[in-house]
Amino acid sequence: MKVTDTQLKNIPVFGIAGNFAEHLSQAGEDADFINIATEEENAPKGVFPIYLPNFPGFLSTYPLSSTTIEADFSHPINCQLEPEVCILFEVNYHEGQVAQLTPEGFSAFNDCSIRRPNAKKISQKKNWGANCAGLSNDWISLNNLKPGCKLDDYNIISFLKRGDQVEQYGMDSPVIGYQFFHEKLINWLINTLNQQQNIGPLEPLSEYIEQLNQPKQIIITLGATRYTTFGETGFLQPDDELSVYIYHNQQTHAEAVLTHFESGSAVFKNGCLLRQTVQQTSLDTTLDKSIEAQAK
Repeated sequence: MKVTDTQLKNIPVFGIAGNFAEHLSQAGEDADFINIATEEENAPKGVFPIYLPNFPGFLSTYPLSSTTIEADFSHPINCQLEPEVCILFEVNYHEGQVAQLTPEGFSAFNDCSIRRPNAKKISQKKNWGANCAGLSNDWISLNNLKPGCKLDDYNIISFLKRGDQVEQYGMDSPVIGYQFFHEKLINWLINTLNQQQNIGPLEPLSEYIEQLNQPKQIIITLGATRYTTFGETGFLQPDDELSVYIYHNQQTHAEAVLTHFESGSAVFKNGCLLRQTVQQTSLDTTLDKSIEAQAK
């Protein structure tokens, strides 16, 4: 399955917060959601925008790259890889609301995040400019998300190489380990896209979708996995080499995936591979100034 850059620039991207046990606490963000009520104890906390094409403000900046992560390391920042799977959905509407989400394909995603303590919205930690998030060029077709679907046989794992040292960054995690998955996830997404309010770190998604003229496709990142001990405090540095693998767990295994990463190969036959290098860049400080003003 092929999704071109031209197509991607016209597809909104959203992420799910808190769909993998313990990730929010490891990221130091569980306190952000203390006042967010959920119907079930283990339910995700909400959905946040990452990229909204032709939308007012910073969210219109195209953030996706298959090769690089750019950030300004001239001052101390806590920037982390967030390894996850994303799904491309076809969207159907009824009377102005999302009525159906149909999976079309999946890929590897790096929902890279700067841990901005003063940020009021999750999106302010996600989209800080061009090349601040990662999406693999590898897509695998997917026509349903029912139990036993193709995606059930995949795991997520990630690595970082710094100099000659290679570290596992995220835990080796089966995709079916997401707290909400299959049709339960789709039903929750439809309700959240239609009903989520502008409260705490969350934003009014139905208003955004209306402003986007009801896009026919959206990408949803399903949530970052738990970190390893290294990943929990191993903030990114310039020249780090990153990888996110969505690998078929019946065709290969974690040790072989690590060997593949160490080989430096850009071709991965047993799933989706995202490989990126971290680069220093000078960023527009408008967003930081806006965040600081909101915190006062």
